[in-house]
Amino acid sequence: MNEKVAILTSGGDAAGMNPAVKSAADYSRQKGMVPYVVEWGLRGLIEGWIKEATHERLDGMLYRGGTALGSSRSKRFYDYEFRKQAFENLQKLGISKLIIIGGDGSFKALNQFYVDFEVPFAGIPATIDNDISGTDYCLGVDTALNMIRSSVDSIRDTASSFSRAFVIETMGRDCGYLAMVSALANGAEVCLVPEIEYDLNAVGERLREQREAGKRYVLGIVAEGTGMAEPLTRWMGDVLKMDARLTVLGHVQRGGSPTVYDRIMAYKFAVAAVDHLLAGDTNRVVTFRNGRFGSSSIHQIADTKHECESSLLDLVRGLSC
Repeated sequence: MNEKVAILTSGGDAAGMNPAVKSAADYSRQKGMVPYVVEWGLRGLIEGWIKEATHERLDGMLYRGGTALGSSRSKRFYDYEFRKQAFENLQKLGISKLIIIGGDGSFKALNQFYVDFEVPFAGIPATIDNDISGTDYCLGVDTALNMIRSSVDSIRDTASSFSRAFVIETMGRDCGYLAMVSALANGAEVCLVPEIEYDLNAVGERLREQREAGKRYVLGIVAEGTGMAEPLTRWMGDVLKMDARLTVLGHVQRGGSPTVYDRIMAYKFAVAAVDHLLAGDTNRVVTFRNGRFGSSSIHQIADTKHECESSLLDLVRGLSC
């Protein structure tokens, strides 16, 4: 009898989740497994919302943003009785392995599930913040960066037309990756992120010199975790004597059809996840480091603080002072 594997998405949605689901289902089928999908994440495991991943169910999923399966942050999954209910739902269908696409919170939940019931899983990192330790890339990041780029390009048009200062707030509570890469890619004059100390006095002097040299507009990109979006906007108006506006991009960054890069990375992550399960690896999260795919234990990921690459921090530091 062919082994069965269930695939689910969990936590915050990210473009690339759908291509990863489809790729994992298609590749596991090629390897002789029978793939299933779980609707609404951890809650779906508890409720038994588990269906075979037929071609009809997967059709049209590749190009869609977000997660077609749905996601949830189920507090009930922390309760042993509900985890037991989820295990019994898998037993009824004969499902012996899991693939979860999400963040470290989702991986920790399935790690506890393994401790309780010994159901092996493989994790695929998917979060637009790119803040999972042990991997250089998480699904959804490239699409989010392109959504930000498109928005900033539009804002620049009006900023230039009226000689205004604009502050754009990106997502990123503890990790400023989106803000840093976007600031560099979009030619922002200011970037404030949690990882770098900033000096507004130095920033002000630098911007005044640029204005005197003919700079028509100013763009500042700020990570939400700094709490500086509104203060920086007021500061620009007061110090630079410019009409200053704030744009909070919010959840527009999560949406959008996955880019080619996210689709290809989703396929590669999915193949690696299935291969790890077939090789007998348990509790492994697929990682991408220095151009190569590998894996880390959930303990390695959970117990290691994520740090942005130093070269990126060095490039952005000049925009914070």
